[in-house]
Amino acid sequence: MTDVGPELVEADVEIKTPDGICNAAFIHPASGSYASVLVWADAFGLRPVTRAIGRRVAAAGYSVLVPNPFYRVMKGPALDPSKIDFKNPDDLAKIRPLMASVTAAGNAEKDAAAYVAFLDAQKEVDTAKKIGVQGYCMGGPLMMRTAALLPDRIGAGASFHGGGLATDKPDSPHLLALKIKARIYVAIASSDDARQPDAKDKLREAFSAARVSAEIEVYPAKHGWCMADMPVENGEPVYNAAEAERAMRKLFALYEATLK
Repeated sequence: MTDVGPELVEADVEIKTPDGICNAAFIHPASGSYASVLVWADAFGLRPVTRAIGRRVAAAGYSVLVPNPFYRVMKGPALDPSKIDFKNPDDLAKIRPLMASVTAAGNAEKDAAAYVAFLDAQKEVDTAKKIGVQGYCMGGPLMMRTAALLPDRIGAGASFHGGGLATDKPDSPHLLALKIKARIYVAIASSDDARQPDAKDKLREAFSAARVSAEIEVYPAKHGWCMADMPVENGEPVYNAAEAERAMRKLFALYEATLK
């Protein structure tokens, strides 16, 4: 357990799941109990950047869990995105099995149930309050799956540059809207919107039909803009500090309205 300043405590914890032991960071204010938040990382998993996001949320008055989504295949730090060339097939081949370990049918649901059970067992968590779930890149669909799995426990869900939220496949996350009771915020990168301009419309239609309160915005930023360790792409940085800060403000407004 590490004291990360006068207000926060960060602990490395282990969570038993049906498929093994997941290592995670649990970050919370030093005293008291609070609404809890689950952070689904992007394709690069639990690392300094995602821990920093967890600390930022915890500092706003939440007890935050940031799991290693790839615990089935990798216990230590995941790949360093700054050293990955997304145009290199060999580099992409390193990422795919990691993602597949959590996105395989049923795995995210098993994990989400275990993570929420862990949070609800902690004295730093106020179980009378709803849980928030936020996901980045591949974590966007995982947020949707968590909200659909535990509709009476999840009060808010946010996706930032989420990938594959609305597809033509029968297991597309947007089709889960009917099972969701949480208030949802979806922040889409302009680069993703250019590749799939109808995704936002499919999401709006699905949430509207399900009577889910949802806000969907397209950000003038690249896919991955919230992550400070993303590499330079075509000579331009992927990380966008101003838009990442805007996304965080929207997240805190969502949580303030639904969890406290």
